[in-house]
Amino acid sequence: MSETSDNSDNLMNSDDRLGSKRKDVHLSASPRIGDNGLELMTESEVVQFLRIPEISNSKNYHNVIEHLKKFRGLPRIHICRKALYPRKAILEWMEKETDVGK
Repeated sequence: MSETSDNSDNLMNSDDRLGSKRKDVHLSASPRIGDNGLELMTESEVVQFLRIPEISNSKNYHNVIEHLKKFRGLPRIHICRKALYPRKAILEWMEKETDVGK
């Protein structure tokens, strides 16, 4: 068998494995990637997660998130031109931003 044929067989087997995983995927409000539990949140979910309505007098919570991104380095990734926020990175960011004894 040629090397090209072996590679295509590997790709097909890989696709078969991916295909079987795709059948088991259930969509939820917060997508999960892989088995590592990397939860991606939307902007509205971040607003609720950070409890912004409880602590901000702003009428537009989008402005609060924009401020946090621009001036405080709120972590995010962009997928299809939409910002998504990894929950684990947000937790680490919160720890870094916490003023302890200052």
